[in-house]
Amino acid sequence: MSELLTHPKVMKKLQNEVREIVGNKADVTEDDLVGMHYLRAVIKETLRLHPPVPLLLPRMATQDVNVNGYSVKANTQVLVNAWQIGRDPKSYSKPEKYEPERFLNSEIDFKGTEFELIPFGAGRRGCPGIPFGMVVTEIALASIVHNFTWSLPGDEKLEDLDMTESTYWCSRT
Repeated sequence: MSELLTHPKVMKKLQNEVREIVGNKADVTEDDLVGMHYLRAVIKETLRLHPPVPLLLPRMATQDVNVNGYSVKANTQVLVNAWQIGRDPKSYSKPEKYEPERFLNSEIDFKGTEFELIPFGAGRRGCPGIPFGMVVTEIALASIVHNFTWSLPGDEKLEDLDMTESTYWCSRT
C-alpha cells in the first residue's frame, strides 16, 4: 500500500484494471483474479523490493560445496539474503526503482523456481503457504483498490513521506 501511495500512476493503473474486471459487484471473487495481470505484477514487484523475511531461514550445508567460486564447508550455516537478491543489477535493470511493469511479460515467479525472486524461500523447504497466502493477498489488495482511493492526510506531501526501511522499530520501548 505504501508503494502504491508513493506511486499514484501505478495505483491508478491497478485500480482501473480491478474496477474494469470487477465492475459494479460489491466483492472481489477468486474468479475475478484470473484476469488481473497487473495486480500480480504489483505484488511481485513489492515482494521483490520488500520481502517479508529479508534473510531467509538459516540452512546447514550437508556437504562441502562450491557455489559461484565460494567454498562452503559441510556443517556451515548459510543465510540467503532475499532482500539483496531482489536488488541485484544482474537480474533487474534499475533495481531500486519500483516498476511493476517489469513482471508483465516475465515468467519470473515467487514460488522458488526462479532464483531472482525468492521472498518465500525455494525448493523443498520453501514456504508451504504460498498458494493460500497469495490468494488472500490478491483478494485483499484488489478489494482495497476496488473500493477506496487513498491519499496522505491534510497538507502532507509525498516527498515528506519517509519510506526508509530499518530495524529501528525493533528497538523501540
